[in-house]
Amino acid sequence: MIRRRRTAALTVLAALPLLGNVLFGSMGQAQAAGYRYWSFWERDGNQWTYATQGPSTARPSDGDVQGFRFAVSEDSGAATRPRGTAEFTTICAKTPARDGQKRVALVIDFGTATDAPSGEIPPATRTACARVSPDATTAEALAAVAKPLRYGTDALLCAIAGYPEKGCGEQVTAERKPSSKPGRTDKSDEADAGPSLGLLAGAVVVALFGLAAAWQARRRRDAP
Repeated sequence: MIRRRRTAALTVLAALPLLGNVLFGSMGQAQAAGYRYWSFWERDGNQWTYATQGPSTARPSDGDVQGFRFAVSEDSGAATRPRGTAEFTTICAKTPARDGQKRVALVIDFGTATDAPSGEIPPATRTACARVSPDATTAEALAAVAKPLRYGTDALLCAIAGYPEKGCGEQVTAERKPSSKPGRTDKSDEADAGPSLGLLAGAVVVALFGLAAAWQARRRRDAP
């Protein structure tokens, strides 16, 4: 009888870690750390690619399109791209070419209210055509059309046109966004959602079966 009670107790104890992992593991996955900053992009054909240099060292050519996006991102691979029109002919339509100068089309996306620092409202996305010297950097082109700029340590771009007023690449912890359509979840949401409700129910059933088995074994042992 003592041996059977011990076996039943071990069954219940074995189920408890699974329950803990389901409950607390899913809670831990509900948050993700990211950084609030201006990301720098280059237009490659019909798509944006993350720039391999900073704006203070990159030297665009005449006719290039470059973009900036303010957002909270976990890393460069998951950074949010600029929105809006990104055609050089459209952005620089009213800026005629001049000898000894180059034109660089810029897309400046100030992001959404969700990504904005507390108390600040992001301006609307805008485009600009910078006409600068042939050897000008992207930072110089940006300064020509979107002052004031603010930089932090290591030449990190902190603000464009004065936005945001403070902060520079600070770490932010935010809850993951739910599915955009109530009642529907796409595969990417399912991957981040952690263990499902079915798995939680299964773990509970395992624990209950362990308790039931122990109770029945005890009744059989004590029966006359």
